[in-house]
Amino acid sequence: MRAYVVTKLVHPSQLKLVDDAPEPEATGEEIVVDVYSSALNFFDILQAQGKYQIKPPFPFTLGAEFAGKVAKGSPIPKGCPYKSGDRIFGSTQGCFADKVAVKWQATNRLPDNLTFDQGAGLYITWPTSYEALVGRAELKPGESVLINAAAGGVGIAAVQLAKALGATVIAAAGSQAKLDICKTYGGADYTVNYTAQDWQKEVLRITSGRGVDVVYDPVGRIAESLKCIAFKGRALVIGFAAGQIEKLPLNIVLLKNISVMGLHWGLYTHKESSRIPVVWEELLGLFASGRIKPIIYDKIFSLDEVTVGLDALERRQTWGKAIVRVKDEKQMVQTKL
Repeated sequence: MRAYVVTKLVHPSQLKLVDDAPEPEATGEEIVVDVYSSALNFFDILQAQGKYQIKPPFPFTLGAEFAGKVAKGSPIPKGCPYKSGDRIFGSTQGCFADKVAVKWQATNRLPDNLTFDQGAGLYITWPTSYEALVGRAELKPGESVLINAAAGGVGIAAVQLAKALGATVIAAAGSQAKLDICKTYGGADYTVNYTAQDWQKEVLRITSGRGVDVVYDPVGRIAESLKCIAFKGRALVIGFAAGQIEKLPLNIVLLKNISVMGLHWGLYTHKESSRIPVVWEELLGLFASGRIKPIIYDKIFSLDEVTVGLDALERRQTWGKAIVRVKDEKQMVQTKL
């Protein structure tokens, strides 16, 4: 089996695709899945170097999101609603490989109107953005939201979701090309380049001096965004893709009566598991209606190009969700014929 097996902590550029990795064996509530597509995540880069909070024992296979089919001969645990050949998406360790073992509870059926490439990047990004905006910030129709790194995976999802919720969306990114992505694919109402000097003044101009009701930040720009947040605004800390954990000026939190809140979706499995199916019911309904859709970077990487894709992600060259195509469904059908 082909896989990116990590035997020691290295920068992902040093990883090699091996052809003789052992196939995964399902235990307990796991099923085996033929991986058709996987998603690249920034934390994959960190995990390979031991800089991510999840540190699997060696050896481990890199990659955390997939879309594929339940493998022929996979065990079907009690309560599992799937059968061999069902199209699913989900998350587990080891997705940069031909096959993966995953707890069936960490998967969902792939909607018929979505491809494997589209489905591969759903499981982490979309519920993160939905729960942040709805569960934590309680975004209301008519409110304004500033979304930083808005052309990235969670960012472009947040842009679409905020629009679907009836908010006015100001998308912020670091280049005109990425701002165009936010407009074209995300439907942002306004865009702002946050590398420009005093960019917050443009946000204040757009909001008639009031500031935004919600700041959504996956990159580490909360502190500078507080200069254009409204009275009683809510600031969402999603992550630190820029690589630095911020120190916030709490005097602004006090003087503006704002709330700063975090969202770590992975904790819901252990802390509030009842919320997970609620979020997915809402999201899958939105996907089925066409009100939101996965946005994929225009270069699809092959499995032997995982390190190329991670490099592009690290260099901030990608937008939307960067995808690895492990198997081509059309070729697989022709092979069977």
